Amino acid sequence: MPLIPLPGRFSPRHLALMGEFLRFGVVGTLGFLVDTAMLYAALSLGTGLYLGRVISYVAAASTNWALNRAWTFRQADRSRRSRQWTMFLLVNLLGFAINYGTYILLVTYWPVASRHPVVAVAAGAIAGLGGNFLLSRRFVFHTVRTGSITGS
Repeated sequence: MPLIPLPGRFSPRHLALMGEFLRFGVVGTLGFLVDTAMLYAALSLGTGLYLGRVISYVAAASTNWALNRAWTFRQADRSRRSRQWTMFLLVNLLGFAINYGTYILLVTYWPVASRHPVVAVAAGAIAGLGGNFLLSRRFVFHTVRTGSITGS
């Protein structure tokens, strides 16, 4: 038996789930770019490494919510936009804690990361990816039940 299942062995449900995760990762990569750009902009305005990262994270999370809503989870319920954005931020607090905690540890204790915060931003984003995907899929982007993958 092969260690990695062959593509023909995946059910349509699993293929759809893998597609969602891939799209979520692409959106996360774009969010990383927004996060990094906003952090460096905030740093240039004198916010410092910690407050600058909070500002950049909120900007990136808002961008990720909009892109995930439009592309990753396009089958999701479209009602109550502001409630969905708020839920996205709330359920991703766990991912944010992991993300920001990783960032703080690196910029505090690793001189390379404090000189080049992009390294710490990337490590934080990777650390929070899986949890953010599962929580977003389950609690934020509920799919309308029409025979497709559900958010539950």
